[in-house]
Amino acid sequence: MALAERLEEIRTGFERSFWVANFTEIFERLAYYATSAVLAIYLSEQLHFSSELTGTLLGVAGFVVYGLSILAGTLADRFGFRRTLLCAYLVLTIGYFLLSSIESAWIAPLRTAIGDKWLVSIILLVPALGPGMVKPSVAGTTARASRENVRSLGYSIYYTLVNIGGALGPLVAWLVREPLHLGIRSVFRISAASVFAMFWVTLLSYREPGGAEDSRVESAWTALTNIFIVLGNLRYVGFLLISAGFYVAYWQVWISVPIFMRRYVNPQAAVDRLLSIEAFTIITCQILVTYLTRRIPAVETIALGFLVSALSWILLAVHPTMGMLGLLLVILALGELTQASRYYEYCSRLAPPEQQGLYMGYAFLPIAIGYAIAGPLGGVLLREFGEIRGRPNRMWWVIVVIGVLTAALMWVYGRLVRPKATGGS
Repeated sequence: MALAERLEEIRTGFERSFWVANFTEIFERLAYYATSAVLAIYLSEQLHFSSELTGTLLGVAGFVVYGLSILAGTLADRFGFRRTLLCAYLVLTIGYFLLSSIESAWIAPLRTAIGDKWLVSIILLVPALGPGMVKPSVAGTTARASRENVRSLGYSIYYTLVNIGGALGPLVAWLVREPLHLGIRSVFRISAASVFAMFWVTLLSYREPGGAEDSRVESAWTALTNIFIVLGNLRYVGFLLISAGFYVAYWQVWISVPIFMRRYVNPQAAVDRLLSIEAFTIITCQILVTYLTRRIPAVETIALGFLVSALSWILLAVHPTMGMLGLLLVILALGELTQASRYYEYCSRLAPPEQQGLYMGYAFLPIAIGYAIAGPLGGVLLREFGEIRGRPNRMWWVIVVIGVLTAALMWVYGRLVRPKATGGS
């Protein structure tokens, strides 16, 4: 196909709603990762929460973010992508604004009445509700607003823009916090402003994409009962539970690393600035890593990605410096890249043809479970190895062991299920 013909396909292959939805996703991810980059620091340093409480709160919020994604697709189909996105951006705006207002005078009476712990617990759940509604709406828009001949390109664009937002978020947090000296609370305000602007972009520019009449809309109750269908497939459940181990280790980047670096390495460490390295690595290396691993069976590729990411934590265990953290983030991203696309490919292969959507929704389950475990675990490790034993570096060996064990279990899983999986490994 001539270049001119391909460009014409791209120009005419996407509805306007595709570009609007994916544009808003950049700023939603920017807001999410800007907040995530400094939230652990804010809770531990400004609100003086313990390591355990900080980790637990972040773990619960993360579980809500990714756990809601499992059911939110059904709600988006039922109520429409436009209304779901508008609701999500309003909820996110309120949530980030409330987060920025925890220390404000107008909320002081409530803070005094119920205490910081419960106030923050409640407020954190508000912005946690938003991303779970945005994800299926933007992904669903990409499917419906793309012609078949450019749909794969549409998902590539979607994945790239998500990572652009993920890369910009931590940088924005650092710029607001350090060069501009506006403080962490201003990071939350920037996040609120970003998603509020996307509410208006959606309201004024987004139209429900075509193809909605072809989708099967289920009730919310059906979505809840569908979990028993998934749980009946023990092979799939085993795969998901093993995969959760990867995220128990992975989420420490956003939970434990900021506290560890500023408490035990450098009190002024600009961890938020470095966190953007991972997303930039994903953007620049995606095609190369996919090409190099294309001939390796799916489960072995996933196990390899888990192993690469696990070994990256050795760098902090042996020599914790800002430079080593930067290198860790590159290696961690390469491991994530290695497994990510093959993970979703394998999930789709384990799903019966008539239940692809259901099974792909539950592919988010390991991410949610990993967050729920990673938060409390990170807090306990920081306290045990840092505050009690006085050897904070050694906490990362625990993370290495979890990651390596996960990779080993995935490799064993691949050996056991290969005879039965339909082209699956």
